Amino acid sequence: MRKKLLITGITGQVGSQLADYVLENTEYDVVGMMRWQEPMDNLYHLAGRINSKDRISVYYADLNDSAAISRMLRDIKPEFISHLAAQSYPKTSFNIPIETLQTNIIGTANLLENIRQLKEIDGYDPVVHVCSSSEVYGKAKPGMPLSEDTNFHGASPYSISKIGADYLAQFYGEAYGIRTFITRMGTHSGPRRSDVFFESTVAKQIALIEAGLQEPFIKVGNLSSTRTFQDARDAVRAYFLLLEESEKGNIKCGDYFNIAGEEAFKLPEVIELFLSMSARQDIKVVTDEERMRPIDADYQMFDNTKIRMAIDWKPEIPARQMFSDLLNHWRDEISKGKIPLNR
Repeated sequence: MRKKLLITGITGQVGSQLADYVLENTEYDVVGMMRWQEPMDNLYHLAGRINSKDRISVYYADLNDSAAISRMLRDIKPEFISHLAAQSYPKTSFNIPIETLQTNIIGTANLLENIRQLKEIDGYDPVVHVCSSSEVYGKAKPGMPLSEDTNFHGASPYSISKIGADYLAQFYGEAYGIRTFITRMGTHSGPRRSDVFFESTVAKQIALIEAGLQEPFIKVGNLSSTRTFQDARDAVRAYFLLLEESEKGNIKCGDYFNIAGEEAFKLPEVIELFLSMSARQDIKVVTDEERMRPIDADYQMFDNTKIRMAIDWKPEIPARQMFSDLLNHWRDEISKGKIPLNR
């Protein structure tokens, strides 16, 4: 019987790429939790395998429905759980703070509490990865790399919700011995990155301009941020290696890890890099007040020491390749007639 990995949030960029990694590099089965109405764009390349249940299937449930989560866990009994599902857009969280807090905190509590109850009833003891975020560090003081012991500073309803999920995973690990660990991933990108994030909306707008579907102006918000970037395909490799180390007992319950790229950019430098990849020479950059946040996490530089002590891992995909793949992703989507919203 093959081991099973449950991925909540499998329809997202990171969830779908984690599924790709596991299917390509292991013998594990993958079960993806999704809500029935979620878009399948990031999973269409796996649709044939899902339909034939070729090591991957989907399970319809919602984090905010505790009974559905309980039924899913009892039906599947996965050995590994990677909890990626969330309202994951910091800018959007200012407009829907209650939904963000409900999904990310209460939804995570629903998952962990159901695992706790099953553990008490029949000894169910999975390895549980809870995906937090580097946004928990918020508006950090510039100049010093962020370590796992850096103080939290909520800079958006999203970051506050991830602080809550982060603490919940630590608590359930320490109090009940559930084999949880937490990852705080820095800025990550590459193909399938949602266009609500900075570098993806820039790439999308360039692709629209090249296709004659947008005037030659890139609309942006705050550009004062400095941050590292890493490819999500590197990050999911770290996720899986941590799952395996936790199964071996080499990670303590409730432990937490930064996962970040090692190439740092000021945001204007990212725009210049994208523009250098386009044949258009007339593209201008303009500030759009609607893209500004009330508070920004404008310094995101990290110390990867702890994760490197836990697993044999480092980022392998160069940032330039990541940005190029992202731009080509949007060019391909638009060439298929998939015209994205202007956001």
